[in-house]
Amino acid sequence: MKEEMISVKKMKALELNAEYFGVSRLQLMENAGRAVAEEVSARFDAGKSRVAVFCGLGGNGGDGFVAARHLLTKGFEITVVIAGNPKKISDAAALQNWNALESLRDYLTIHEVSDSSNIPRVKAEVIIDALLGIGLKGKVRPPVLQLIRTINRVKGFRLAVDVPSGIDADTGEILGEAVKANLTVTFHKIKTGMRNAHEYTGEIVVRDIGIPPQVESLAGPGDVVLTKRKRTREAHKGDFGRLLIVGGSEEFSGAPALAAMAALRTGVDLVYVAAPEKTAYSISAMSPNLITVKLEGEQLNPDNVSQIEEHIEKCDAVIIGPGLGTSSETEKAVKTLIKRVNSLKRPVLLDADGLKAYSKAKHPFKAPAVLTPHAGEYRLLTGKTPPKEPNKKALEVQSTAARLNAVILLKGSVDVISDGEHVKLNYTGNPGMTVGGTGDVLSGVVGAFLAQRVDPFEAAVAGAFVNGAAGDFAVDKLGYHIVPTDLLEFIPKVLDNPMSHIEVHKTVGRKR
Repeated sequence: MKEEMISVKKMKALELNAEYFGVSRLQLMENAGRAVAEEVSARFDAGKSRVAVFCGLGGNGGDGFVAARHLLTKGFEITVVIAGNPKKISDAAALQNWNALESLRDYLTIHEVSDSSNIPRVKAEVIIDALLGIGLKGKVRPPVLQLIRTINRVKGFRLAVDVPSGIDADTGEILGEAVKANLTVTFHKIKTGMRNAHEYTGEIVVRDIGIPPQVESLAGPGDVVLTKRKRTREAHKGDFGRLLIVGGSEEFSGAPALAAMAALRTGVDLVYVAAPEKTAYSISAMSPNLITVKLEGEQLNPDNVSQIEEHIEKCDAVIIGPGLGTSSETEKAVKTLIKRVNSLKRPVLLDADGLKAYSKAKHPFKAPAVLTPHAGEYRLLTGKTPPKEPNKKALEVQSTAARLNAVILLKGSVDVISDGEHVKLNYTGNPGMTVGGTGDVLSGVVGAFLAQRVDPFEAAVAGAFVNGAAGDFAVDKLGYHIVPTDLLEFIPKVLDNPMSHIEVHKTVGRKR
């Protein structure tokens, strides 16, 4: 059986999603600390063993505070060494557990280490390392560096909480110096770098901390956080992506414009809309934010391909489909464009009429691809109507995604997203979003993530959550009288604080 592992980013995203679905960070910390205490009490006699718990000021330290409290109740003699001034604990759950522990000062020993000059001499049969945890990326700095050395010098059984302090949990790299543990109690799953650091982790025990396995298959705020890229003061135009949208026709000029505006709200730097000439002028008139590429003819046709290719080459991702129309000439052009995108390895999103054109060929993709069908378009792609039962629908979408080598985001009252291996369900959104154009907004959000080099599956999951959450905020404000442009206002709100959707989720979500 293949050992399951998880990266630091995905573990943090999962913890955030667990909180969104009702399992608080405080609960997770309590379960983690109790698991550590149980491992100690199962291996050592409280009457004969002293325990020293070395704690940092973050979440890992909070796990240590909880472990110390539980071990105290089990009768162990406890010493707590905290790396810094407790007033600097910024993690709310860790602070709450510190306050609980500090109230027991008369029953245990606490040392506050402000710098490397006042590290106490510790004698203990068990030493718990709860200094840094999985978030460390840079070199270990004083006084934690000296505390790691102290832990390694103490003669006793060393237990690391989640990962030995000083190890990059993703790679296993030793970041200066690291605790050499006899036992590492890690939570939920083994972190990807731990198997590269055997001599530091010692025995590894994986403990459950109360995250239901089902949460891993649900889209949440953590998935939005996975897409975030830091913006430095030195950033230049284009650093956060260039997106090309091929869409629009005489009848549908709004669809590509909505996708473009949604992409801009999602944070992409530049969006080009390639549309038939008259349509392009209409789109330009809608907003000064939109850049249009004016194509000859009344509809997309094969003669336009060479002009579009120039922009494919300079863009980071391409959306094909919003409002294109379904003429035979347009379908020929779309098929050629898909081949060109494949050859250039550009991420592509197919929606609406782009999907209809592709459904007549259905060649597996060689470039990263996201397809966003509703049930009717899915039927065109596969010849099947998606099952209504969620588990069966998930398996069906997963199978299709694997066959086409693409991420499929099947839109519905519950969105189903799969890359052929993983499957996630998204529950944001509401019946008010049946209004035309909300799917174009979704395409713009996902396309923006693709242009920012987000993994296609992660882009589709986050995009589904953001689009639905924006729709929920709009309905909460306006009732079931929204238009697709209303969603644009709320995209930044969801991106900046995805957890803010919790309250709306409780109200609008119940109206579904």
